[in-house]
Amino acid sequence: MTVQHSIEQIVDILSDLSVLDMSKLKTALEEKWGVKAAAAAPMMVAAAGAPAGAPAAAEATDFLVQLEPTTADKKISVIKVVREVTNLGLKEAKDLVDGAPKAIKESAPKAEAEDIKKKIEAAGGKVTLKGL
Repeated sequence: MTVQHSIEQIVDILSDLSVLDMSKLKTALEEKWGVKAAAAAPMMVAAAGAPAGAPAAAEATDFLVQLEPTTADKKISVIKVVREVTNLGLKEAKDLVDGAPKAIKESAPKAEAEDIKKKIEAAGGKVTLKGL
C-alpha cells in the first residue's frame, strides 16, 4: 500500500464522520499530540494586512477634506454644496471652487468628512480625504 493510497483512505474515512465524531477526533488528536487546534482566520487576517511584526497603523480620526477641480458644467451645483457645508457666502464659495484643489475643512471627524464627500460627489464634484 502506497502513502497516496493511505491518504485517500483517510480522506474517505473522515468524510463519513459526523460533526460530533469530528469533534471527538479533534479532542483525541490534541491530547495525543499535545497541541491545541486554533482557528486559522486570525493568521489569515494578519497575513493579508501588514507584514508580521509590523506595528499596526492607527486609523485617522480627523480628516482634511480637499475639493478637487470641478468641470464647468458641475460648478454651480458644487458651489451650492460648498456653501451648505462651509457656511461661506456665494463669492467665497465660488472662489474656493474656482481655486481648487483647496481644503474645504482643515479638520473634520470621519463621519462629517464622509458626509461632505458624499454631498459634493452627488453634486458632480470630487473630494479627497486625507487622514490627520
